[in-house]
Amino acid sequence: MKAKRIFVLLGHPNADTLSGALATEYENAAREAGHEVRRLNIGDLSFDPVLHLGYKAIQELEPDLKTVQENISWAEHIVIVHPNWWGGMPALLKGMWDRMFLPRFAFRMWRNRLGWHCLLKGRTARVIVLCGNPAFLDWLAFGDFTASLKRSLLEFAGIRTRITTFGKSETSSDRRREIWKKKVRTLAKRAA
Repeated sequence: MKAKRIFVLLGHPNADTLSGALATEYENAAREAGHEVRRLNIGDLSFDPVLHLGYKAIQELEPDLKTVQENISWAEHIVIVHPNWWGGMPALLKGMWDRMFLPRFAFRMWRNRLGWHCLLKGRTARVIVLCGNPAFLDWLAFGDFTASLKRSLLEFAGIRTRITTFGKSETSSDRRREIWKKKVRTLAKRAA
């Protein structure tokens, strides 16, 4: 298999978590398989996650947000690991997307505003979501808690996206966590 350029983004603000451990498993296994890997942790980035005026005015991107954009542009495969908090991604991760997933970077609207050009086509993504409950119960309670990231952001920009969910993450046994780590390592080796 051809080596790929992979960008791993930990979307949990605290790297010392199960989310962080799974991101590290993916990163290490991908490197061992010969892939070129870049990694960022959302909690290490410095940026204002609030769009103070919405999209009515340009809010200059901080250097860390420009770095995220550069890594997404560089990558052939993007991996995002985050917990499911209140039916969605953590606020800091959502704020990052609000700030840096902009026209002329991720998409370009048609002149008639009835469609858009996807500017990040040709890339793939794997989103790994950890749920406190069984993932199916979260889905029943909240609906598709991955839709915002998968459909409204990544696929909107042309990135073919797959989701992996791990449930009962907070109370899972060491044995169960080892099974998850093995699955993540397998995905990393294939850059899937």
